[in-house]
Amino acid sequence: MKNILLLLFCLILFNCNKSELDKNSLNVDMVDAKEEAPPPPMEAAVSNKAPLPPNSISENIDSNGNTSRTHSSTDTISKKIIKNGDMKIQVGDIKKAQTQVNDILKKNNAYIQKENFQNTDMDENIDLIIRVPHKSFDALVNSFSDGVGSVLSKNISSDDVTEEYTDISIKLANKKIYLEKYRDMLKGAATTKDMIEIQEKIRELEDEIDVAEGRLRFIDDRVNYSTLNLNLYKEKVRSSATSKIGFGSRFVDSLTEGWNSFVGFFLGIISFWPFLLLLPVIAFIWRKWKVRNSSK
Repeated sequence: MKNILLLLFCLILFNCNKSELDKNSLNVDMVDAKEEAPPPPMEAAVSNKAPLPPNSISENIDSNGNTSRTHSSTDTISKKIIKNGDMKIQVGDIKKAQTQVNDILKKNNAYIQKENFQNTDMDENIDLIIRVPHKSFDALVNSFSDGVGSVLSKNISSDDVTEEYTDISIKLANKKIYLEKYRDMLKGAATTKDMIEIQEKIRELEDEIDVAEGRLRFIDDRVNYSTLNLNLYKEKVRSSATSKIGFGSRFVDSLTEGWNSFVGFFLGIISFWPFLLLLPVIAFIWRKWKVRNSSK
């Protein structure tokens, strides 16, 4: 009996020691696992976050640990500045001034988009619409100011369209994404009604995309090539025959103008002849009305 009790006591003691050792080893393993484990995905993503390059893919991790990818649809857009100018220059010789202008245009890689020439009794005018690379705009204006003639007026303006360009670019990228989604939906359309509705959405998006792309091309053109409206002006010198007009000539001119005014007035009255035919009718009606009132 004593031996059996001793054996049971030894077994109980052995089991207690074994469970204590297992518990200690489990705690050690948990501590080691905590020390070796990397930071949670969310913390790692936040701590190591860096600016995304253009057209990059970013990963978003929600509270459930699910990862989703989104494309960065905005590129880095440089400053978009549109430069315009208006200049009026008085010259002594129109042909010489044209030659100088053409030489200046060649040096600055510019070209004439539109030209308009007017020759009156008082002066000669050449209106030029000039397109020049934006980097050469200031040099072109300075060249016209220095060597062509006397500058009567000059107006230079700069318009920053960066915000508009960026906004259009972002909306354009989003429209293209939606367009691809609608095209995928069109492939899986089950009914004719669904197909027609999806095709209408696709058509609207394609029209909006064309308009946005056209606007971006227009802005790029205005940014890359500045516009200068140049007017070359030459005042004509009156000859002695026209500058010294005597009293007699002026008197004859006044008589002529008066006669022409009278003829114009008379012809204007004649043009109302259909209304003159109504006068007898009006007079007849008025007389009958007067006679009727007098008899009463």
